[in-house]
Amino acid sequence: QVQLVASGGGLVQAGGSLRLSCSASGSIFSRNGMGWFRQAPGKEREFVSHISRGDGSTYYASSVKGRFTISSDNAKNTVYLQMNSLKPEDTAVYYCAARGSPWYSSRPADYDYWGQGTQVTVSS
Repeated sequence: QVQLVASGGGLVQAGGSLRLSCSASGSIFSRNGMGWFRQAPGKEREFVSHISRGDGSTYYASSVKGRFTISSDNAKNTVYLQMNSLKPEDTAVYYCAARGSPWYSSRPADYDYWGQGTQVTVSS
């Protein structure tokens, strides 16, 4: 079993920055794939970013590419999402997720474990 705890959300003005953290515990392996997703009110959960912790490969949704950076501290079993140049449309609950495979996926159904979510609100 894997437990994920997401933190770092908050209220920020457009153009500002936030860093989200996802701390993993339990049966987490250094090669697990980790992802960030977000869900705005009335919308489906959407992919934001993924990191393959084994080789460090990263992937981003086109809407955040160039503004968000995912990273992993494997010694701490923690994955980060640095969010810069935030826009009001980035407002959502952000979830971290882990999958048993190290491979990239943008589909929520491919992830086995989910954190509780952290609210990010960007004001205009």
